[in-house]
Amino acid sequence: MNYTSLSKPADEKSSDSLFALPSGSAVFEGPMIEALDFVENKSLLDPKLWALFIEQFRLGDVDVTDYGWRGEYWGKMVRGACITYGCNRDAKLYRQLEATVRDILTAEDPFGRISTYTIPAEFHGWDVWCRKYVMLGLEYFLEICADNNLAYMVLASLKRQADYLIAKTGCREVGKIDVTYTSEWWEGLNASSILEPVVRLYKLTSDEKYLEYARKIVACGGMRSFDMFKAALEGKTAPYEMPVTKAYEMMSNFEGIIELYRVTGNEDYKTMALNFAELVQQTDITVIGSAGTTHELFDHSAVRQFDPSFTGIMQETCVTVTWMKFCLQLLRLTGDAKYADRIEISAYNALLGAVNFKENPFEGEVFAFDSYSPLLNSVRGLGVGGYKTLGGSSKHWGCCVAIGSAGTGLFPAYAVMKNSRGITFNFYIGGRVKTDFADLEIKTSYPYGDTADITVDPKTGGTFGIFLRIPSWSRLTEVSVNGSKTVCEVENGYASILRNWQKWDKITVKFDMGTRVVRAADIDPDAAANAKNHFALIKGPLVLARDEAMGHDLETPVNIVEKEGYAEEALPASTPKKEPANAPFPRLTVSVLTESGPMEMCDYASCGQDWRNGKKMTAWIISGE
Repeated sequence: MNYTSLSKPADEKSSDSLFALPSGSAVFEGPMIEALDFVENKSLLDPKLWALFIEQFRLGDVDVTDYGWRGEYWGKMVRGACITYGCNRDAKLYRQLEATVRDILTAEDPFGRISTYTIPAEFHGWDVWCRKYVMLGLEYFLEICADNNLAYMVLASLKRQADYLIAKTGCREVGKIDVTYTSEWWEGLNASSILEPVVRLYKLTSDEKYLEYARKIVACGGMRSFDMFKAALEGKTAPYEMPVTKAYEMMSNFEGIIELYRVTGNEDYKTMALNFAELVQQTDITVIGSAGTTHELFDHSAVRQFDPSFTGIMQETCVTVTWMKFCLQLLRLTGDAKYADRIEISAYNALLGAVNFKENPFEGEVFAFDSYSPLLNSVRGLGVGGYKTLGGSSKHWGCCVAIGSAGTGLFPAYAVMKNSRGITFNFYIGGRVKTDFADLEIKTSYPYGDTADITVDPKTGGTFGIFLRIPSWSRLTEVSVNGSKTVCEVENGYASILRNWQKWDKITVKFDMGTRVVRAADIDPDAAANAKNHFALIKGPLVLARDEAMGHDLETPVNIVEKEGYAEEALPASTPKKEPANAPFPRLTVSVLTESGPMEMCDYASCGQDWRNGKKMTAWIISGE
């Protein structure tokens, strides 16, 4: 039997609405591909870095002194590298991944553990969390593994790792530690997220003991003092109202809940995930698609995002990427375009802005990602999230640096998907895509331009559908086929075109890219005066921002000229004519009218990119009205 056919995720047609195309189906271009290539070259292809990550496990005790999380870096990086490989099928990257997987297997101890904690110190701090990432990294590698023998070795290791956890931990069992008591941090919320790789292992093996263990994890409630899964099922408690509000770890748990729904069909699990996602969106997601305006905590960010009283780090890149991953799970599950809308906002604002294209140093080292995304009169590069010295070296790493490649890979990997009736466009990225139904060519400058042209080359005769996401922010979206406007049925946010496609049929989608004015007072009428006197400008999916490096005085109030909620623009938006080696900055400039004359702004992701100049930026602008 060919193992690699078993190593793919289980058939999810009974639960999911959208399905990924085979890896390597698309060749894309544009800003997210620039980011993907930058991250790959900066970190994913560095063999010394991979060896140093594995050295943490060989040392075996590097996280004992401070109960740290150095053991998470390898698995996070492997997951992101596997997603990246699925986009570009880079042979160099695959060779590096295979080499590091073979290496990590040699770091397994006689008990089946791959851990940076000794046995006397295990089940404290971030031990289980780190083991989660080792398992996830290996599981993601199985999806691309081309060597059957290696795949069997990986699966055998995964089973030993899980079996050790099952023997030692559980839920209210004599002689075992409750999962929520295997960490002193965050009431065990971090450790509970082992749920996801355990369910994925069940999908790989069909061994009921792993499903039983997953159910025990859920029965523990996610936190020692509060059952967050039950609360999510009821749908009444916002995440920021729970006893533990660590955003990234909480969302990671609900990714596991979705996987559990896929294998059980239990509608309660689906309801938990859907309710939780809506509560996060309503109460904590900001204009740039992240959360946590107080460090990396759910804190009712939706109404705190324009509050000038907090000036510390905010909106961790780990939170951004995990929100994107969680929304992708729900997009696959439901086929509802609102989740694609949310992913896109996060990708083009918070995530793209965090890519350190200009290679700014932090304490003498250069990392591929910034860890925190400012919103109000602050700077980038304030710190490295999860900053730790790697054992046996003087080098440092961080959680956000490790997770970022999962985001830059995820966005293009799921730009185009398939459904039971045809092809679904989630994100409009220029390039070429091969599907079972047709080969497609997409020409577009979106999101900086307002039009996407899609040329269809069908592979076989017959009728099939092309489903086009209609962004919720676009007041009027025009769809044409071969130059003739088409009235489309729109379902779940997608315009559907069902026809017998002919060679070189051309679809044109034109979006309304008007610059929307979002006022803090409309979001929170009860906010303090110095908070609700702010507004933000959003053009398509792009948040616009002011940057002191462009000569802006961020403290000067602005009276924007608007009509029916849209800002008047003095000049057409512009993008750079020539692109330098790295991404162009700014990628988009927009001149909006104010009562004192035009004000030039640029896309949020381009602002504040040179950390060294100390220039502040802001997405929320002080209103003079």
